[in-house]
Amino acid sequence: MDVLATAAALPLVEAAPPAPLIALIAGEASGDLLGADLLDALRRGRPDARFAGIGGPRMRAQGFEAWHDIGELSVMGVAEVLQHLPRLLRLRRNLARRLLAARPVLTIGIDAPDFNLGLERRLKAAGLRTAHYVSPSVWAWREGRAARLGACADRVLCLFPMEPPIYARHGVDARFVGHPLADRFADVPDRAAARAALGLGADTRVLALLPGSRPGEVTRLLPDFLAAAAILHARFRNLSIVIPAADAALHARIDAALAASVLPAHAVRVIDGQAHALLTAADAALLASGTAALEAALAQCPMVVAYRIAPLTHALVRGLGMLKSERYSLPNILAGRDLVPELMQNDCTGPRLAEAVAHLLDDPAAAATQRAAFPALHAALHAPGGVSAADAAAAAALDPIGGMP
Repeated sequence: MDVLATAAALPLVEAAPPAPLIALIAGEASGDLLGADLLDALRRGRPDARFAGIGGPRMRAQGFEAWHDIGELSVMGVAEVLQHLPRLLRLRRNLARRLLAARPVLTIGIDAPDFNLGLERRLKAAGLRTAHYVSPSVWAWREGRAARLGACADRVLCLFPMEPPIYARHGVDARFVGHPLADRFADVPDRAAARAALGLGADTRVLALLPGSRPGEVTRLLPDFLAAAAILHARFRNLSIVIPAADAALHARIDAALAASVLPAHAVRVIDGQAHALLTAADAALLASGTAALEAALAQCPMVVAYRIAPLTHALVRGLGMLKSERYSLPNILAGRDLVPELMQNDCTGPRLAEAVAHLLDDPAAAATQRAAFPALHAALHAPGGVSAADAAAAAALDPIGGMP
């Protein structure tokens, strides 16, 4: 039998179909962390899929195919955004073309709404399924964004339980999937272990200062935070003031501000990272409104929340009715009441901040009232069904295309 006859006699073997593509588009370091956890859960739900898009080192470590690095989206401040806007728009156009050609079964935008929502809108309009993980703060301001987000994402994966009802009012499919931070903090914090890890004595009074992470907010808040710390240092003996610095640039900025303050050098300790451990160890915290306030609540650390934005911005936001909530901090919004003190704008001064923190240090009942409310907030942020936030998000994203139940 010749070669051609032998080949003709062999059974035909069909080529395996290509693995379905699930695209993930993450922005900034926080998106890489969220994306890595989500990727792990998605892969368990759809082990047949390949995963590609924009990600960082944590996602790449899990075998993610990064078409672009997350650093290409990480710009901060109006001036920097304007400088990089042509490049970012070009990147988004090129990415959209690549995704339209690849036809992923699902594209998940992870936070970064300024970049992701426009991309999601184009993909959805072309008949591709999209999801958006981490809702913009529609509960705080510009609720009308909820309706517009429905034109971008087939499903919104929400970190907070009050968000899906807002989307429902606008006919948008949104699911509460739990907050990842609720999984990272123990339900009963180990304060003694946290103090030992940070080298803090069991009897030392510890005040955590967290003036934010963005250069602009640190510039606006840190001088008043340090002024408050100076007052408190003079008033309370055995008070250890600790500031966590997320990176070297922030550490240098803090050191420069300390050099210009009246606080003695020995009164303040700046540590590299370890904010979660510090909040678990501290007797009280003075912090910028934002995620740090939520972290303090999960660490069951009594707090005073402060913030200040540019006066013109504040006047515009108030005057145009863009701000929906009368409360600013996440613990108060989640509790639906004034649980922790909020000192905003003109109230954010050294003496007023010091007075509010001193009340927590002087009055054990005031600190205990806050602590007693925090476990309920923690429980409310866990995903339904006793699963992790990442597993719940993966299930909600994959459900329409077949995957995790």
